[in-house]
Amino acid sequence: MGLTKIEHIGIAVKDIEASNELFAALFGKKHYKTEAVESEQVTTSFFEAGPNKVELLQATSAESPIAKFIEKKGEGIHHIAFAVDDIEAEIKRLTAEGFKMIHEIPKKGADNKLIAFLHPKSSNGVLIELCQEIKP
Repeated sequence: MGLTKIEHIGIAVKDIEASNELFAALFGKKHYKTEAVESEQVTTSFFEAGPNKVELLQATSAESPIAKFIEKKGEGIHHIAFAVDDIEAEIKRLTAEGFKMIHEIPKKGADNKLIAFLHPKSSNGVLIELCQEIKP
C-alpha cells in the first residue's frame, strides 16, 4: 500500500497544440495520446519521459479548474500524480492521516485511470493526484 511512483506531472497550458509542439521539441518525440476528460472540462495530452509521464492540460470551459488555475497563476505545473495499487484504501489511509480530499470517491480520469485529488491546503500547497490503473 502507499504511493508507488510518480505517475505523471500535470502542466496547465493555454494552447495544447502549441504546447505539444514545444514539448515534442523538448523530449525529441511526439505525444502518445490526446484525450478529452469531460468531467474535468479539459483536453489532455501525454508525453513519456523515461519511466514517467508529463500531462498537458488545456481547459475546455472558462469554468474548468484549469482555466481558473491559469487565470490565477498562469501556465505551469498544476499537479503531481502518484500511482497507487488500491485508490480506495489509499484515500482511507490518507484521510486517517489528516489529509483533506477533494474527491473522497475515485472517478474516471484520463489515460485509463481512476483518480482522486488531495486538497493542496493539506499538502503544503501542492495539488496531489492519486492514480490507479483501471483493470479490465
